[in-house]
Amino acid sequence: MLKRTMSLMLVLILTMASVVGIASASTTTKETVINISDTTVTVDGQKASTSSSAAVYAGASIVYYEEGHDSSYGEGTDSDAHSAEEAADHTVVTITKPGAYRVSGKLSKGQLAIDLGEDAASDPTAVVTLILDGVDITNTVAPAVIFYNVYEPYSNTEDTKGIVDLSDAGAQVILADDSVNTVSGSYVARIYKEGTTKKLHKYDGAFYSKMSMNISGEAKETGELHITATNEGLDSELHLALNGGKVYIEAQDDGVNTNEDGISVTSINGGYLHVNAGLGAEGDGIDSNGYLTINGGTIVTMANDRSPDGGIDADSDIIINGGTVIALGTRNDASSSTSKQPFIELSFATTQAVGSIIKLTDAEGKELLNHTAEKNFQSVTFSSADLKLNTEYHLYMNGVQQQYTGNSFGMMGGGFGGNPPTGGNGQAGQGTPPTGERPEMPEGTPPEIPDGMQGMREGGFNRDGQNTTVSGEGSTAFVITNSVHSFSGISEATDNNDKTKVTFTVNKGAGIQSVASGESIVLEGVTASAAVPESDIQLTVTDVPSENYSETYLLSELKGDLSKIMPKEDGQYRLTIAVVSSNETYTGVSQWQFAIGVLPFTDVKSNDASYNAIKTLYEKGIMIGTSSTRFSPNSPVARATAITTLGRLLKIEQTESSSFNDVVKNSWYSGYVGWAVESGLVIGDGKGNFMPKANLTAEQMKLVISRYVELSGLNISVDDLFPNTLTGTMTRAELATLLSKLL
Repeated sequence: MLKRTMSLMLVLILTMASVVGIASASTTTKETVINISDTTVTVDGQKASTSSSAAVYAGASIVYYEEGHDSSYGEGTDSDAHSAEEAADHTVVTITKPGAYRVSGKLSKGQLAIDLGEDAASDPTAVVTLILDGVDITNTVAPAVIFYNVYEPYSNTEDTKGIVDLSDAGAQVILADDSVNTVSGSYVARIYKEGTTKKLHKYDGAFYSKMSMNISGEAKETGELHITATNEGLDSELHLALNGGKVYIEAQDDGVNTNEDGISVTSINGGYLHVNAGLGAEGDGIDSNGYLTINGGTIVTMANDRSPDGGIDADSDIIINGGTVIALGTRNDASSSTSKQPFIELSFATTQAVGSIIKLTDAEGKELLNHTAEKNFQSVTFSSADLKLNTEYHLYMNGVQQQYTGNSFGMMGGGFGGNPPTGGNGQAGQGTPPTGERPEMPEGTPPEIPDGMQGMREGGFNRDGQNTTVSGEGSTAFVITNSVHSFSGISEATDNNDKTKVTFTVNKGAGIQSVASGESIVLEGVTASAAVPESDIQLTVTDVPSENYSETYLLSELKGDLSKIMPKEDGQYRLTIAVVSSNETYTGVSQWQFAIGVLPFTDVKSNDASYNAIKTLYEKGIMIGTSSTRFSPNSPVARATAITTLGRLLKIEQTESSSFNDVVKNSWYSGYVGWAVESGLVIGDGKGNFMPKANLTAEQMKLVISRYVELSGLNISVDDLFPNTLTGTMTRAELATLLSKLL
């Protein structure tokens, strides 16, 4: 906690230093005044020089993708290319010296470029503060504003873990108070260095920087920047920070982009950002190839509503520490649990229409969110300082209360998604499963649920894959906890309308089986419990947590070929089938979770020491999980679970026993306990009790294994199986690691 607090304090200090430092520079440093127009460019009242040695000059050639070249020139297509005549119509105003420059005026066809030379990147004095004070620049062949060479305070290989201080960056932009600045720009497709396929030029955004860029407002924070882009909007090749002012972006592709893979940080520390992206074929609202860190400000961002894009998207962590965030998309990337400010992620069962009013209230009816969607969407991420943990919230769409059928723990209402891959030899589900209501999930670590009973109302993993359909029952109480932020399968609450409730089955009721890498998921049929038209049934598949994959079709669009919607890459996925919200007769949602080549658990990472052991036991049906999405590796192991998993691993023949008073006959574990008693592996407490729910200690498990090795005659050193560090109550991860050594 102390470490996290110190990190947050560092971010705030850096943010304050950034904003204060820039504002000070704009008021204490002598400013060079540039006025641009289609007829004359002036610098401090004098006509601009045409010499490249001047601090500011006009007349440089513009960099653009020239038409008439073959593939050896670059990667552009005919639609990316421009004629020499079109390019020559643009006036380029270039800044070549460090300093503060206040720019105003209009260029109908032009570019504002900053280039302090190739050595500038390593020179801390190579800083240009660009004060936009009523600028209007249009460019049809390239970015309208571009920073080529200025000081770069960071290496493009340095992983900052999402925290950057750009107060010293060479590219500083200030939005002058009460100014309205308009930038309409194009882009430059990749051009090769002559004779190679190495990049010479590639500038994707209308407002672009090759170096880290810092954007702030003046004292009153009233300056505005409006960007209209034929490709991407606001781009930096390394880091980008928005500290103040008001920025509005409309882009055919991504609205904001930082593009150094795994390294770049898009940091929003203040101000207002409104992004309408993906106006073309695709595009995210904010897309960082590294981190997205939000410390303050107000962000409203939208993605393309026809492609699998999000209002927020990052290849590394999305960290929300402050501010107000409203992000709409087909799917939003999952935010990090390390975020300091609560957030809620809402995945609707079907596409919601433009103009829909999203409202989130607390139990007393106080509104935290009231937002009218500017385009279609299926996913919403919301965060604000008013959002609290462990508080009940209610969600409404156009005044109609909503419910959810899945959350961070997995499916609700009996859904099961933790089936091991087809072909597993697990023996779970034998005996008579218990019945009853779904247990209430506590905060933090979920309770120990018997392996093979995860997520199913009737309990019991059926190795034949039957009865894996989600019932569709949901909850209207949206409660965020430290471990629960995401809610899926959202649709109108069934108790509050007169519509007929519909459930769905797939593969003739067999559900969906997980598969190994390289194998194909089988989805061959969808059956509804009522006669819903196929044009009103929507199928959505997303990865879990949301990162890369999302496909949505109406059942009628698939024309019987359901494989078109299914993923092929390794990962964990969720299938949602629902009646579209516009249907006036029917309502209903069903969900399934499945995996390809990976564990379906969100709390087990591939770099965890126990990952391979857990994966091996999961694939063999020996250990399943505490829910369809959680393995709970750090949870204690109940004695009944330990004996059951050991029995599954050894493929024993179960037998009932009356040796213990507290073992329920024909329960999920009783046959394994009976085997253990007959084999002399367990003896209980000496008072006729086995204590099936009691936590197992490492010493007790060592005794069981020692007896097993002795009776079976195996040539195994029990001491080697149990390292000295394995003491006290045994965890599920430790049990998996131990049992994997017996395979």
